[in-house]
Amino acid sequence: MGASLENHRPHEVVIVGGGFGGLYTAKALKNVKNVNVTLIDKRNFHLFQPLLYQVATGTLSPGDISSPLRAVLSKSKNTKVLLGEVNDIDPEAQHIIMGDKLIPYDTLVVATGAKHSYFGNDDWQKVAPGLKTVEDAIEIRRRIFSAFETAERETDPEKRRALLSFVIVGGGPTGVELSGAIAELAYKTLEEDFRNIDTSETRILLLQGGERILPFVAPELSKSAAESLQALGVEVYTKTRVTDIDNEIVTFKQGDQVQQISSKTILWAAGTQASPMGKILAKRTGTECDRAGRVIVEPDLSIKGHQNIFVVGDLSSFSHQNGKPLPGVAPVATQEGEYVAKLVKKRLQGRTITPFKYNDYGNLAMIGQNAAVVDVGPFKLKGFPAWLFWLFIHIYFLIEFDSKVLVMIQWAWSYLTRKRGSRLITGKESLALAKVITQQPSMESR
Repeated sequence: MGASLENHRPHEVVIVGGGFGGLYTAKALKNVKNVNVTLIDKRNFHLFQPLLYQVATGTLSPGDISSPLRAVLSKSKNTKVLLGEVNDIDPEAQHIIMGDKLIPYDTLVVATGAKHSYFGNDDWQKVAPGLKTVEDAIEIRRRIFSAFETAERETDPEKRRALLSFVIVGGGPTGVELSGAIAELAYKTLEEDFRNIDTSETRILLLQGGERILPFVAPELSKSAAESLQALGVEVYTKTRVTDIDNEIVTFKQGDQVQQISSKTILWAAGTQASPMGKILAKRTGTECDRAGRVIVEPDLSIKGHQNIFVVGDLSSFSHQNGKPLPGVAPVATQEGEYVAKLVKKRLQGRTITPFKYNDYGNLAMIGQNAAVVDVGPFKLKGFPAWLFWLFIHIYFLIEFDSKVLVMIQWAWSYLTRKRGSRLITGKESLALAKVITQQPSMESR
């Protein structure tokens, strides 16, 4: 590795991306002697993505699940944080390019995550937003609550039905948790808030292409999750493929049966693809990517032919354990980040470690209040015990202590009152909606 083993100057570790993979790499290198760490991200905060759906449905505020990177790493005296976006990499000169700035590295860790995949139908993105960023969550929140507000003013029954119809595409954890949260919102939280509409008339459709929702949990838990969603009022469709989204009409096919539904709120939770950094790495290093654009890595998470460049998290395609790429979930990213940090420390000591091995602690998903599924090793939980376990795990893994306290308070309040304190409609389109509403004649004058 050349300069990576020299001890006469600090070893420069550059980490691109402040998600779970990048942040946990930096934390594991905290105050390591003779190591300097530079963490680069285009956002100045770490986002706890597993709770993003609760921002989208008004239970939590963005600040409850976001932690400023500088604050998280303030006690890591060997670490600096830079706000910016990496445009290119020069593996021969060993530096990354950020705008007009060159930043040298001895070890490079790329953890830029993934974005939504519409499977070649990118024109659907404007109509059916996904949920990956704070901006996504705020936009989805705006669409959900604007739908109810507009329905309150709408007198045309057909248009009102479209406003009160919500379609979620994708039956993984995000889709299941979103559909359950919207159901509780429509049938419980908002049931007494409106005068001209009956929110119990809301339709929520969850469309899953596979044979069952939550395919990563045991079949009996998947079945339990579907039953819990149906008990909440969600219509669960499996073996169902969306064939078109046009003019706010969703066309989907289940077997030989083709159906359509008019919906003003269509949400995408069906797939992801690697960030553009995957293509840059492939171009500059000659490495290969899989069909989702993820970089295929070696058993130690490095790139073939470049032992000092590592890829972790959702951008990494690691299939050395069981022949299948590891899932794009937070535990994978955190374990990969901690492994790379350990490997760097050992290499600087002239030693090495065994290849990366992911310890799968299981999968879990929230269905609704008092309902969840947990598949952890030999333990298969559902209902209230699973719900409590889900709460504990998510509180435990929140980054900052004040976030843990705030989220616990918000959850306790929501549990006791069924109220959601972050039901704000924000954004330019919300101002336009307000203007339209105020210009319309009132119901009494019609």
